[in-house]
Order: sequence, then C-alpha cells, then structure tokens
Amino acid sequence: MYKKIERINVLGVPISNCSLNELLNAIEQCITIKSKISILSCNVRLLNFAYQYKWLRKFINQAEIVCIDGVGVRVGAWLLGHKTVRRLNFTDFFWDLAEKVNSHGFTFFFLGARPGIAEKAAAILKIQFPNLQIAGIYHGYFDKNIGSKENISVINKINTARPNILIVGIGTPLQERWLMENIDQIEANVTMTAGGFFDIFSGPRRRGPRFLTDNGFEWLTRLFIEPRRVWKRYLIGIPLFLWRILKQKFGKIKYPPDK
Repeated sequence: MYKKIERINVLGVPISNCSLNELLNAIEQCITIKSKISILSCNVRLLNFAYQYKWLRKFINQAEIVCIDGVGVRVGAWLLGHKTVRRLNFTDFFWDLAEKVNSHGFTFFFLGARPGIAEKAAAILKIQFPNLQIAGIYHGYFDKNIGSKENISVINKINTARPNILIVGIGTPLQERWLMENIDQIEANVTMTAGGFFDIFSGPRRRGPRFLTDNGFEWLTRLFIEPRRVWKRYLIGIPLFLWRILKQKFGKIKYPPDK
C-alpha cells in the first residue's frame, strides 16, 4: 500500500499532512493494486460540522486521507503547534491529478453540480488532454435518499462505468453524507470530495485573483463575490472554529463532545 502519511489531530479529526506527490502516489498505488480509498477535502466549514455531528466526525475519521483544503485549517493546525502543514486545495491540484490520470490511462467519473456543468468541465479537460478517459458524468441534483430509484440509478451508472476515480462535488456536508450512506456499494478505486469544484472549474462561480487565493484570502474573495450565500460561513464560522482551536490548545477540550 502507499506510504503512511503523517496525521494531525484538529478538533478530534485526523488531518493528513501530505504533499502533492504523496497524494498522487497514494492514488496511483491504490488503483494499481485495485484497492479502495476515500480522500476527503477538509476546510473550516467541514470541521465545524464535524464538531457538531458525530456521524460526520466518524465518517471523516474512517477516511484514508483527509487533505487540508483551506487556509483556516492550516492556521488552526499551526496554533496547535504544527508548524509545517501542507495545504492541498482541490481546484489547485486538479490539473496535476488529471495529468496523472491521463498519463496512466486511469478513468474519472464526475458527480455533482447542476445539469451540464460537469459536462463543461469535461470538455475543458479534453482540450488539454484529448485522450483523457471520463467514464461517466451525472449532475448532483438527484434524489439522494437511500433506496430511492434515482439514487439506485446513479450508483448503477457509476458501477457500470467502474471508474478508477469518482469525484463527488455536491457540497458539504451533503457529499459526505451521501458517500457515508453509499460508499460500500460504489465500485471505484478512489472516491474524492470536491465541494463546488465543478462550478469553479467550469466558470459559473467566480474565483478570486491568484495573489489572494494563493496567500490565504480565498475566503475574503468569496465573501465579496457571494456575500449573501457565505457570510455566516466566514464571519461566524471562522471565529467559532478558532475559539474551539484555542480551547483544544489550552486543554479545555480534548475532543468534540458526542451528541
């Protein structure tokens, strides 16, 4: 199996402190030996939800790799004494992942966003990688209830395609809930959560300038671009997260209370 990756405890969640090469090598090795792993992208919002909900914390803790997707988690880890912490934003490393998939003949399945958005992402990718294999695409606006006809149909589409990598971009915590409830039935080597990646990659959702997003201020650009949608997430969520981090740092909490 792949090389063991260092883990950091942040609010009771084991975060993987891995480099891009370690992540890509883990994916390649998993596919090569026909194993299965889950790779989750972790930001402040996910950790705030995980602090509240036992089911989510349990699901995250069972994942093989949990990448730091936001600078807030990196700051939290730094406050807890972890000075060298790597951030792997899905949107930033996706081109490297696509290159790996293309060069090794692996396959993708895209699941998420509104109808037509993931298809547009696939078309953009095909310009750069004409031979890239995308085994299937399905939008994220389907009935996700266990046992529903549409949910069963989506799982059947994925399993018929048998992709090496399933990208799930339904948004937090819906994507984690859906994976938790269905992952045992999914025939894919690697499942990865991607949040709003398809919207950002395809263009409907704007991203801030690189000099801000590369230096920890993506949250600020999103607050300016979509204030009504994200203001609670950042103006309330970030201070709450940092308060909990400080409580962990000074021993007031060692792990989130079970609820």
